[in-house]
Amino acid sequence: MIRIVGVDLPENKKILFALQSIYGIGPKRAEIVLGEANVDPHKRTRDLSADEVNRIQRSIDRYQVEGNLRREINDNIDRLKRTGSYRGKRLAAHLPARGQRTRTNSRSARGGGRRRTVGSMTKEMAAKLETSK
Repeated sequence: MIRIVGVDLPENKKILFALQSIYGIGPKRAEIVLGEANVDPHKRTRDLSADEVNRIQRSIDRYQVEGNLRREINDNIDRLKRTGSYRGKRLAAHLPARGQRTRTNSRSARGGGRRRTVGSMTKEMAAKLETSK
């Protein structure tokens, strides 16, 4: 089992796709890393030599990935919340921060599990609600 930056890479996948299991490495960056390391992207992870793994490791060390990247993102979000910016307030309230509508969508942000019907009620339902208060 190959371990790079604290992540066990899947052995049966091609290295191009296995690298994408590392947080911060997507399709394009995986391609760039393999190009820098001079490794065939179609090779399976289990078929890599120790030298190729070392070259990939050195190439990935140039980028911010995994824990450092997660920490930086969380620090940025905390800074937005501390400064009281619009985005920070939206993030603190668990609402969409980039201008999306909230009337019909954003179920996951607003809490999709506690969905309540809003709108017209029958007279019996309204009366029942009034008596229960």
